[in-house]
Amino acid sequence: MKIGFIGCGNMGGAILQGILQGGTPAADIYVADHNLETLRQRLGPTGVQICRSNTEVAALCDTVFLAVKPNVLSAVLAEIGPVLAERKALPLLISIAAGKSTAYLEDQLAVPCPVVRVMPNINALVGEAVSAVCAGKNATAEQAKTVCDLMACTGKVLELDETMFPLFGVLGGCSPAFVYMFIDALARAGVKHGMRKDQALQIATQSVLGSAKMIAESSEHPWELIDRVCSPGGTTIEGVLSLKADGLETAVQNAVDAAVEKDSKL
Repeated sequence: MKIGFIGCGNMGGAILQGILQGGTPAADIYVADHNLETLRQRLGPTGVQICRSNTEVAALCDTVFLAVKPNVLSAVLAEIGPVLAERKALPLLISIAAGKSTAYLEDQLAVPCPVVRVMPNINALVGEAVSAVCAGKNATAEQAKTVCDLMACTGKVLELDETMFPLFGVLGGCSPAFVYMFIDALARAGVKHGMRKDQALQIATQSVLGSAKMIAESSEHPWELIDRVCSPGGTTIEGVLSLKADGLETAVQNAVDAAVEKDSKL
């Protein structure tokens, strides 16, 4: 299977690297981007095929990632449309453009290409993303599985109803920033009490990483794990009660509410 990328910014590049690490031969990956020279410098050493145009990728590949910004997606679809119309076997198109539905892509195309929408998050850069996948009306279950298998190279994958994508964009897309804020606040509290920032940041980061892994690999509810850490009359329960009194849970819920409301206005 020949896999193409139209656009190769941070997210497209992260997906590409994940697919390479997953075992797809570099010779089977074709990439086009508006900055050809930068693309050659970045990806030349990997051995992937550097294409001169988006239409070249659309003509050659069985599966094509549309890894472009939402504001240029329409222009890209118009550009590759004539090439797609000439193909005997239509390629599978995978869009990671935020806010653009499968119906939008299908309406923009003059041919009934199978379309699958994917929403990854920034943690794809380190192979720990959570990505949502939704198939359009022309895509088969087998094609949706192909996309899930490809995206599994970047982290966890969930098939979601497309109506859930705006909420996923907050829970999966915005939440890394919320977690970064918590880690930084924890580290700064360590600095306040006399620890070097680099040491405090290392401790805070590993503690959050390990705690997330405990939830992921344990059958216990987060509050059960909290109870396991809190000794009677100990330091942890004092900190937990302080966080509750200061409204940590309410602050998180308010952040999600604000982001969801903002998304509804975009």
